[in-house]
Amino acid sequence: MIFEAIRRDVQAARDRDPAARSVLEVAMCYPGVRAVWGHRVAHYLWANGFKLAARVVGEVTRLVTGVDIHPAAAIGPGLFIDHATGVVIGETAQVGEDVTIYQGVTLGGTSLERTKRHPTVGDRVVIGAGAKLLGAITIGEGSRIGANAVVVRSVPPDSVVVGVPGQVISRSRRDPDRVEELDDTRLPDLVGASLQSLLSRVGQLEAIVHDGDLRTEAIHPPEGGVWRGEDFSI
Repeated sequence: MIFEAIRRDVQAARDRDPAARSVLEVAMCYPGVRAVWGHRVAHYLWANGFKLAARVVGEVTRLVTGVDIHPAAAIGPGLFIDHATGVVIGETAQVGEDVTIYQGVTLGGTSLERTKRHPTVGDRVVIGAGAKLLGAITIGEGSRIGANAVVVRSVPPDSVVVGVPGQVISRSRRDPDRVEELDDTRLPDLVGASLQSLLSRVGQLEAIVHDGDLRTEAIHPPEGGVWRGEDFSI
């Protein structure tokens, strides 16, 4: 079973990284793949009672790859950790099948109690660079976590999460048979969009009630996504 998981790990890297040219290149030059392999060995040792040996294997893997995965964490087949550096996955974390994780991601805990305290990530989830998933939350399958999002609440399936703290955006279209990537350049700025809408509406209301005596210093809504420099002390 562990060998089948290793085969899927290699295939996941080849499917999701256009720079991957061969199985040999993935095996020798992809620290994220080697980190997952090291974890699979450590997890096997942990599950069979060799706790100290498992921790030693995990520590060596961390030193070699820059990825810190606790041996007790449950990792499904097909996990691809792209670029790898700075990824942390805690003890009680559970990661489903065909998940993609980018650099700087943390699946962390928020409790010191010996209970389930780390996230559960569903199948086919993509977690953008620098994202933080904290606590015993559940990320529904097929969801996309935007870069640098901080997620502290459970997420329903097929959602997009952006911002700090993470805000859920429902997805209207997806292909369930395709492992989708996340285009961070298309993620909305929820606060900015809300502020722009508010400023536009305030401007409309002021135009209606203005009687010549109203003196306000309004911040103008952005034009074409660009804010006016004269409205700010820069």
